[in-house]
Amino acid sequence: MAVLAGTSTQVIPRTVWALGFVSLFMDLSSELVHSLLPVFLVGTLGVSMLTVGLIEGVAEATALIVKVFSGAISDFIGRRKGLLLLGYGLAALTKPLFPLAASAEMVFSARFLDRIGKGIRGAPRDALVADVAPPAIRGACFGLRQSMDTVGAFLGPILAILLMLWLAADIALVLWFAVIPALLAVGLLFFAVSEPHHETTPHHFRSPIRLNVLGQFSQAYWWVVGIGAIFALARFSEAFLVLRAQQLGFSVTWVPLVMVVMAGFYMLSAYPVGKWSDRISRPALLSAGLLLLILADLVLACAESVAMVLLGVALWGLHMGFSQGTLATLVADTAPADLKGTAFGLFNLVSGIALLLASVFAGWLWQVYGAAVAFYAGAGFSAASLLLLLIRRRLR
Repeated sequence: MAVLAGTSTQVIPRTVWALGFVSLFMDLSSELVHSLLPVFLVGTLGVSMLTVGLIEGVAEATALIVKVFSGAISDFIGRRKGLLLLGYGLAALTKPLFPLAASAEMVFSARFLDRIGKGIRGAPRDALVADVAPPAIRGACFGLRQSMDTVGAFLGPILAILLMLWLAADIALVLWFAVIPALLAVGLLFFAVSEPHHETTPHHFRSPIRLNVLGQFSQAYWWVVGIGAIFALARFSEAFLVLRAQQLGFSVTWVPLVMVVMAGFYMLSAYPVGKWSDRISRPALLSAGLLLLILADLVLACAESVAMVLLGVALWGLHMGFSQGTLATLVADTAPADLKGTAFGLFNLVSGIALLLASVFAGWLWQVYGAAVAFYAGAGFSAASLLLLLIRRRLR
């Protein structure tokens, strides 16, 4: 399975396609859950906005922080697929915990374990894409995998809406259906994904957070890490998008439409932007992504109707398409060839800490000062990240 990338005669490798379908099924499962989970937490379990921010922040930050070790381990052992099976397998096993949850603590535990699974698989998966992607079409390969991931994110909330209509808005019963695509993802990974041979490292594994390892990364790589961290401060949990929609009139049954719109615009933009990044400036595309995020935050802060919420969510999805694959490609471009897994891990460690702070801070702002202030703060951090990126371009 392969397609032409742009005008190049090189084709996207079969492994990238297989990883794309694995991501599609797992994201379908995860987003079916996540499109309903904020409403389940606030409406059914009665938790506060600050608690939502804490649960989502810890969960997403855990996924990013775990990547620093999974990436380094995959570099050390010279194999990626075993860690991918462990990560996707753990995520699949946690899916039944959500419909069984009777308290915020149980939801937190399920989210925590699910995100550990995501953290285990994330950096080795990105490193495997970098391993097999021809340099001339690397952006297209990352964009394709990211785009297929968002196909799953698009279909998951649609399935949630259909199931909510069919099952009389019984959220717990709907959440059981997330188990099926998660198991399909693990099976596809086992049978369809292959990887190139790597030379194993003869010495004992040591933590990647050491001065002699950090010193092997270039200044350009650390600029990408810094910009990504401030970007993460601006990108608090998407649970707040769902709750903003409900606040302005969405019913419980239709609230997953927020994630459908976001994923749809993300899906439509991720692969084209990945292809563009092979021909035009990647920092320019990232700047466009930051401008889109600023606009999204401002629209969501000022929203007084369902239509304005959906416009803000659409802009949010576009910013994801312009930024996520581009950031991953910039990490791959600036990392040493033998430390790509570690490079993605370190990048996600710093971004994970920032994302935790962002979600907790947004939850606190919403609870104390209201939703608009939380989104204005996101716009401010986006502007700071854009300024840092422009400074970097001038220095170069």
